[in-house]
Amino acid sequence: MMEEVSITVAYNAHVMNQICEEDIFASLVADSRPRPAVPTKKLKKFEKEYHTQRERQLQQEDPIDRYQRENRRLQEASMRLEQENDDLAHELVTSKIALRNDLDQVEDRRRRLLRCALAPPPHLSLPTAESFRGPDETWIFLFQIKEVFRRELEKAELEIKKTTAIIAEYKQICSQLSTRLERQQASTKEELEMVKSKVMACERCRELFSKEGPLHIPAVSQDNRDSDLDEEKDSLKAQLRELELELAQTKLQLVEAKCRIQELEHQRGVLMTEVQAAKNSWFSKTLGSLKTSAGSQAPSSPKEGQ
Repeated sequence: MMEEVSITVAYNAHVMNQICEEDIFASLVADSRPRPAVPTKKLKKFEKEYHTQRERQLQQEDPIDRYQRENRRLQEASMRLEQENDDLAHELVTSKIALRNDLDQVEDRRRRLLRCALAPPPHLSLPTAESFRGPDETWIFLFQIKEVFRRELEKAELEIKKTTAIIAEYKQICSQLSTRLERQQASTKEELEMVKSKVMACERCRELFSKEGPLHIPAVSQDNRDSDLDEEKDSLKAQLRELELELAQTKLQLVEAKCRIQELEHQRGVLMTEVQAAKNSWFSKTLGSLKTSAGSQAPSSPKEGQ
């Protein structure tokens, strides 16, 4: 077998040397061939005579024949250009098809590489690999946990936004009730001052009021009080009690909302702590499994080399 290979190599070298020698001899013969030297003046003279003879032939030729010949020449050129156009179109379509095939192959390769990049290494022992059939299901489980955490976090943020909106509404209601109470107190005070001024204008009723404001009603005249004033006072007192009750309820709702906000913030903090702890635990266990797998592979490599 070695002898045949050596004979083939020697024969190929001999053939190559022979071809090179033949080329060299041919180039030497071509260089040594005598070249006719034509003067430049004679070349210009021959060119001028050729053009003169060509013009004479064209003048003597029938115009119809000349036009027909020119037409045939143009038709041949047109057919040649059409053929070249068809060839170029075919080449363009072929190149497009080839480019599309290359693009599909590149896309398939990209997908495979992306799948390989996202897939876990085969030697990696995941933290919860014992409770699953394979690493793919483990990654799916971790992704589901992440989605659950994300949904819970979004739900907590939405609840916080709702609570903030409710608190803003409660604050607006409290401000409205405070403004309404102040207006009611001002109007009630004005009405009382008006009633007091009217009473003080009466000589018979003047004794019922003092300059400081408290009402002094004698025991004898207690049954003769004015029913209109009693009804008005009772209605004002009832309105005042209603406003105080509404204000107390609003304050109670505000306190409940604040408690709810604190509870939600506490739940959010606990949830974020659990998420961070889960991430840290998973990361530490993954690093530990990587170190373990790397340590188990390191001693086995020298044995394989031996």
